[in-house]
Amino acid sequence: MKLVTFYSGRGINIVKGENQYVWDDKGNKYLDLHAGHGVAFLGHNNKTIVRYLEKQMSEIMTLTTAFNTPIREEMLKELDKVKTGNLDNVFLLNSGSEAVELAMKSARKITGRKKFIAFKNSFHGRTSGSLSVTWTKRYREPFEPLLGPVDFLDFNNIDELKKIDENTAAIIVEPVQGEGGVIPAKEDFMKALKEVSQDKGALLIVDEVQSGFGRTGRVWAHQHFGIVPDIMTAGKAIGGGFPVSAVFMPDWIAEKLGEGDHGTTYGGNPMAAAAVTAATKVLVEENVAEQAKEKGEIFMRMLKDSLGDFKSVREIRGLGLMIGIDLRLNPAHAIKVLQDSKILSLKAGLTVIRFLSPYMITQEDMEMVVNAARKGISETESKAVTS
Repeated sequence: MKLVTFYSGRGINIVKGENQYVWDDKGNKYLDLHAGHGVAFLGHNNKTIVRYLEKQMSEIMTLTTAFNTPIREEMLKELDKVKTGNLDNVFLLNSGSEAVELAMKSARKITGRKKFIAFKNSFHGRTSGSLSVTWTKRYREPFEPLLGPVDFLDFNNIDELKKIDENTAAIIVEPVQGEGGVIPAKEDFMKALKEVSQDKGALLIVDEVQSGFGRTGRVWAHQHFGIVPDIMTAGKAIGGGFPVSAVFMPDWIAEKLGEGDHGTTYGGNPMAAAAVTAATKVLVEENVAEQAKEKGEIFMRMLKDSLGDFKSVREIRGLGLMIGIDLRLNPAHAIKVLQDSKILSLKAGLTVIRFLSPYMITQEDMEMVVNAARKGISETESKAVTS
């Protein structure tokens, strides 16, 4: 039997992880700034999360939301501590793509409209619905026709918002575009987006699957901009490593959704509820968002001070511990040099080295990254000159 994968192999056999580090089968230790596409923001094998999962596993693992169970009640109390605005209702699913699917379905039912607005360089998932609002054409085109109509507008361009009309069911946006290149939204753009959505009677869906749960220096990235979405999706870090996602919505939307409008076999299972409960406890008790803010500022400053003199570095940008180095060259060689230096990172867009650090990253770790990045970018520039 062969395992089908849709990612290029990295040539490492990982056997263990703890906090911000992983180890391969040869005993080599790596600083993990790939973190499972950002899932391990709270660290590998976080002790609080593991403890909650082990306890729940010994009690009951499988139970649909048709039945009550104590761990879900505990989870709801913990989530109340990180609630944003009037988003008092949560529905649990298994992946970010599934969360986006429910958000889009809800928008169509609530508004009675069909059209969606998304943005260039966006990424919202790979299921048919979420893929339809994902910008990258090589992801979309082999599977078209997808859900439509969808209009893609320029990100961070307020003038483009004039194209949004009364036929729009929802506008979906990432507060920081992750896959598209680690591009933070501008505050005036996000505020204008909220105003336009209200004016046109469309719902504003904010996709926080990658940016949410403390990573950018606030619990939710949209809080940087002083807005509250109509629907918010979350995932990745919210389960501390366990596969779970969530859709948050206010009463006035939740009350209009009925039995059969959506469903999920595994969504909201007791193990997922235990993971979210524990992850939220860690987020609050460890003041994770503030740590991400402070460490992200230090990391960004170190990167800019050390790499700013390279001609190939177009920009170093991000929010909190969601950071990208945008090159004028293909970043593949630099990412390989980082890996050879025992640092795992990943690509974003066509030209960006992306760092999705666990929140417990240290200044010593950052110094190691800066030194390896200098080496990788220097070699990348030299290869470009000689080719």
